[in-house]
Parts: sequence; structure tokens; C-alpha cells
Amino acid sequence: MVTNLSVISHGSSVLAFLMLAVLIASKYLRRDVDRTLFLAALVSALWAFSLLGQVLWQQPSFFVRYLLELLRDAVWIALLLTLLRDAARTGHFMGKIRSALSAAAISLLLLLLTSGILEYVFGIAVLDGKTKVVGQIALALLGLSLVEQIWRNAGKLGRSSLKYICIGTATLMAFDFFMYADALLFGQISDPFWTARGLVNALLVPLFAVNVVNTRKQPVEFQLSRSAVYHVGTLTFAGLYLIFLAVGGYYVKVMGGDWGEALQVLFITLSMVFFATLITSRRIRARLMIFISQNFFDYKYDYREQWLKMTRELANLDDSPPLPERVIRILAGLVDSNAGVLWLKDEDGNFALQAATNLTPPKYTTIDGQAELIRFLQSREWIINLQEYHHDPVRYKLLEIPDAITKFSEGWLIIPMYLDNSLYGLVLVGNPYAKVELNWENFDLIKVVARQTCNLLAQADAQNRLSRAMQFEAVNKASAFMAHDLKTLIAQMTLLANNAAKHRNNPAFIDDMIHTVEHATKKMSNLVKHIRKPADDTSNSDFVDLHQTVTQLITQHNTGRPVPRFIGSSDRVLIRADGEQLHNVLSHLIQNAQDATPPDGEITLTLKTSHGQAVLFIQDTGCGMTEDFIKFQLFKPFESTKGLTGMGIGAYQSREYARKIGGNIDVTSEPGIGSCFSVRLPIAQPPTLKSGETASTTDSQPYSRAKTAE
Repeated sequence: MVTNLSVISHGSSVLAFLMLAVLIASKYLRRDVDRTLFLAALVSALWAFSLLGQVLWQQPSFFVRYLLELLRDAVWIALLLTLLRDAARTGHFMGKIRSALSAAAISLLLLLLTSGILEYVFGIAVLDGKTKVVGQIALALLGLSLVEQIWRNAGKLGRSSLKYICIGTATLMAFDFFMYADALLFGQISDPFWTARGLVNALLVPLFAVNVVNTRKQPVEFQLSRSAVYHVGTLTFAGLYLIFLAVGGYYVKVMGGDWGEALQVLFITLSMVFFATLITSRRIRARLMIFISQNFFDYKYDYREQWLKMTRELANLDDSPPLPERVIRILAGLVDSNAGVLWLKDEDGNFALQAATNLTPPKYTTIDGQAELIRFLQSREWIINLQEYHHDPVRYKLLEIPDAITKFSEGWLIIPMYLDNSLYGLVLVGNPYAKVELNWENFDLIKVVARQTCNLLAQADAQNRLSRAMQFEAVNKASAFMAHDLKTLIAQMTLLANNAAKHRNNPAFIDDMIHTVEHATKKMSNLVKHIRKPADDTSNSDFVDLHQTVTQLITQHNTGRPVPRFIGSSDRVLIRADGEQLHNVLSHLIQNAQDATPPDGEITLTLKTSHGQAVLFIQDTGCGMTEDFIKFQLFKPFESTKGLTGMGIGAYQSREYARKIGGNIDVTSEPGIGSCFSVRLPIAQPPTLKSGETASTTDSQPYSRAKTAE
């Protein structure tokens, strides 16, 4: 059974490597890597055939098979060295490591080959059996080291299928390592390892074939990330630790006598607690990441990961934690710290503390805008290392650091934040978890991130300022509207006071005065109520007869010149609106028409209905308006043509109310001819009446007839 399986295993290996050699020879022999792989396939086929012959015919001899074994190892090492040589031309690999690995592999191969030839030809045994096994183990380890060098920089070689040749070669070397390590441990090569070896080699051939084919077709952007190395290393360490734990627990139980089982439980429990403490320690993780970055990568940072992490942090619209604290965490995280303080420039030009994370602020935290540190940072974009500063102040030109910074005993780096080319803020980063060696890469990344976060801080500050300005604008707008209403009431009271002396004995005037005072009192009460508790303008809406309202407005304004005329049917037109506000809006438009029209002119009010809409046309033969004035000034608040006597919000307020109840106001005008205001309002359906009930509408409050001129 073993013999048959060995025949199948090594026979498959012979056929697989021969097919690979034929594939490479037929199309792919232009590169040194392809030619070396072709040679490796031929030698591997010859090696597998020798093992097959040993099973079937007990030939060739042991020394021939041993020399072929060394020759097979040599060609696979040569393939890896060829890959390293090609990579070295791009300047990405470290020369010392490459040279050391290459020299060690070549020297070991020459030593083993020379020893084998001397023993085979001259019978001189330079190395014993165990030493030869150790040599094979060393060759496998060197091969794995070479694969690691290629794999680590795979993304920079520009060929996507490079990973397949790395996986295949690493598997060959790893299998040989375990087989020879087992042989060194037990004094002989394991039959299962030896029997399965040929089949394992045969199953790896498709990887090399895919590498050969894909190399001509697609580029590689394969890269091993720092997080992947970290997690793989953590898992590897965890596996080794658990193996140690199992072995240690076994020996504690065996050697503990009567207390063996109890000691085993105690040992495992304490070991698991120690392991959990290690993997949850941020300081240990920080040191491990620094070790990985220094020994496995050309650059300290995975810039894609850093940029995505910063984007996720800053894109969070929630205010938990606030933006200043997030900025501190981002900058501190770049150097494996979790503490920091942020100062931003205030309106007085000083720098006020905005946030502090894991550092206790002192009593006085403001930095003077004229401090020497501020002037220094405004002239140059330096990151100040306080540890270096305390050790060698001359390096920073004996710079004086403000007490607001030095009072933080855990402070480490002072990072300036620039908006355009001016200093906008400062960040003090606390001491890191582990010792960090800073170089140009750290400083460049910190400066870039500081500028980006500074832009967001400035944008947030501008948004806050804009929000406050909008709040003040809303207050000013409300004040202007109230002033407009008060101005109207003052005009009524003034006119009433002026006519009181002349008409004090006229009963009709007294009645009209009472109505006017009542109206003014009601309007001022509503205004005070609105100030105390603002409400929506449509909250007091009711059914209003537009025809009746227009009739009342004609009566109200018939004392002015020219007297407005009303044209239209007497049918009721119900509008859903606040009667008083609608009355004020239409009254304002009629008053404006009288102000713009000479006494001998005409003002005509026409009411029409169509398709659920009621349109009141207020047409005059006054001075008219230009198209630009209508478009850019007429409905713009605080733009008045009446000089200091006007607020410039009447037309704007009128149109806004018409829009709130579902209508609009349109204007057509021509200078020297006149204007026409079209007030379009939706017609409301009257409520369904029960038997015996009559419909009622909200009448507008009559205005005083005290406008009867003197």
C-alpha cells in the first residue's frame, strides 16, 4: 500500500513538473524569472523521477538522490534570488538584507554540494547525517526568508500573480522544514511525510502555471497591510502561547504529584489571565505596531487607512464627542497617544483653550497672541518636541514656552494648525503609550492632517457665526415688522389728536374716535401677545368674505385722493385667512397706489374668480415702476423709496402673507403709465350648514373715519 501510494505520489510529481516545463518552453522564455522557473521544473521532474526509480527499481543510489535533492533546492533558491534581483533594480528592497540572505543561501548550498561530491567521489565524509539534516532545515528557512522579502513588497513589483509563486515556493520550503525537523527530532525521516511529498509538490504546480500565464495579462496591486501583519502575528503568537500552555500544563500535572491537577488548573488560569492582559494592553499593541512598521514595511504609516480613518471621524455629524475633541484624538492617534489639548484663536487675537482630552487644564489656559511661541510658529511651520526642547533648548533658539503649555506635565508635541498661511490654533499632544521615534514621515503626516482638521474647525466656527447672525437677523426682521405696525398705529393716533380740537363737539367724530382707539388697542394687544409667544400667521384663519373686505377698504380710503373705484359682482367670495391681516395687506396696497397716483388719476379695484382662484386687481395710473425695480427692489425687505419715512417691508410682508395662505402677488408696471397689483388667493369651500344655521364671516375691523381732513 505504501509502495503504491509512493508511486502515485512521485509519479504525479514527475508528470506535473514536465507539463509545467513544456508550458513555459512553448510560450514563456523571455524573462530571467521564466527561464529560472523552467529550469526549476526540469530539475524537480528529474528529482521526482529519481525517487520514483528508487521505489520501483531501487536505483539510483542514495548519494545521487541526495545530490539531486540539493540541486532541486538550489534551483528554487535561484528562482527566489532572481525575483530579488529584479526587485532590487526598482530600489524598494533593503540592500543589506538582500545581500545577507543571498550570501547565506549560496554559501550553504556550496557547502552541502561540496560535501556531497567529496563523499560520493572520494569517500570523504565531511558532514555526518544530522548535520546534513540541519543543513536542509537551514536551506528551508532561508527560502522562507526570501519568500517573505518578496511577499512583503509584492505590491511594488507591479505583477498581480506574484503572490502565486510566493505561496507555492513557501509551501515547498515549509513542507521540507517540517519533514526534516521531524527527522532531526526522531532520528529518521517519517514515512508519511516522505510518501506525501511528491503529491504535495504536484498539487502546487497549478500555482506556478497560473503565475506564468497571469504575468503576461494583468498587473498586480497586491499589498500586505500593517493590520494584516499585526493580526497574523497576534494569531501566531496566540497559537504558540496555547501550545506552550498545553505543554506546560501537562508537565505541571505530571511533576506535581498529588497536587498535580490543582497546580495544572492554577497554572492554566494564571496563564490565561496573563495572556488576556497582554492582548488588551494598548501599550503592548502600540509597541507591536511600531515593531512591525520598523521591520516589515518601508513606510511607517498605511496612508490609505489613516486617511479613511480621519474621514470617518470628521464626517460624523453628531456632536458626541464634539469636533475639537475629535481633532485632538485624530492628531494624538497618529503618534500612539490618547491625550491632548486644543487652543484656537479668539476675536482678540489670543489663543483660548477649546478642549482637553485626558489632561487636566491648569488655572490659566489662555496663550497671549503676542507670545514668543506664537511669533515663532507664525514664521515657520515647526512641530516642537518638548522632550527635545528640555534636553536642548538651543535647538529651538532658546524659545520661551508659555506657562499655559508647560503646566501640562504630560505634554509632548506642540502642533501648529494653519488656516491658509496664518496660525489658527495649537494642539498639545500628550506622551505616547510606547516610545516613538519621530522622523520626517511622522512630521509630514501630522502637518497634513493638522491643516485638514484646521479647515474643518474654521468651517464649523464660520457656521456658528452665521447661525448667530441669522438669529440676530430674525430678531431684527421681527422688530422691523413690529415697528411697521406701530408706525401705522402712531399715524392713526396722531391724526386723531390733530382733529380732536376741531371736531370734539361732533358726535359722529366721537363715535369714530372710540372705534379707532378700540382697534388700535386690540392691534397693540395682539402685537404684545405675538412678541411673548410667536405663533404661525395662519393659526387664526377663518372664512373671510373678500367682496365685503374690499367694500370696507373702499369706504376706508375714500377720503384720500384719488378715490378708488370698485368693479365687480356682489357675490360672496370666501377666503380662508386671518381677517385682520388680510385687511392690512390689501389696505397697504391701496394706500401705496394712492401715494403713487396724482389726485386727478384713477385707482380701480376689480375682483374676478376662475377655477378656484379669486384675483383682486389693484390698478392705478401713477408714476409706474421699472422692470428692474420690480425684480430686485419692490419685494426686498428694508428697501424703501420713501426715504427715512418708510421701512421698506410693506410690500414684502404683503406678498409673504399671501403666499402663506396659498396665494401670491404679481405686479406689472410701466413708468409713466401706471401699475397693476394682482392679488391671487385660493377660494375656500364654505362649511356645511345645519338646519336653522346661517353662515358667518369674520368682518374686518373698521378703520377710523377720523381721516376726515381738517
